[in-house]
Amino acid sequence: MKFTRARDLGTAVIIAGLLFNLVVQAGYGTWPPLPLLAGSPLFVLAVVEVVLAFSLRSRIGRRPGAPPVEPLVAARAVALAKATSLTSAIVLGAWLGVVGYLIPLIGDISAAGADMAAAVVGAVSAAAAIAAGLWLEHCCRTPEDDDEKHPDRHA
Repeated sequence: MKFTRARDLGTAVIIAGLLFNLVVQAGYGTWPPLPLLAGSPLFVLAVVEVVLAFSLRSRIGRRPGAPPVEPLVAARAVALAKATSLTSAIVLGAWLGVVGYLIPLIGDISAAGADMAAAVVGAVSAAAAIAAGLWLEHCCRTPEDDDEKHPDRHA
């Protein structure tokens, strides 16, 4: 399994942002107001993944007193991390598509200001979830992975 690349996440953000901006342009006037905390569940997921990452980091690093990690647990954590980072990249693109549409409307439409706040909360939460997913994926690397990447460290 290969580690998540920033290029893949960036591509997902851009494509989702452009597509969602078109959707918003087509139907923004018919939407109900966006709830301020609509994007906050991703922030909660980010916090959970950061806690899991720190827990697994010490166990995978074989620190003294830390119980070993079952291989299936580590594999599931990596799958969770990859899914979170890619899904959050798509959601970030969607929120940025909304932001891109709302910026010129803030002075003209009163609802645009409240929707902009919701879009910013959503975008920040999605960005936090991307970072947490990448951190969890990084923490699931075994010490052997680092040795293979940098053979001169132990020479």
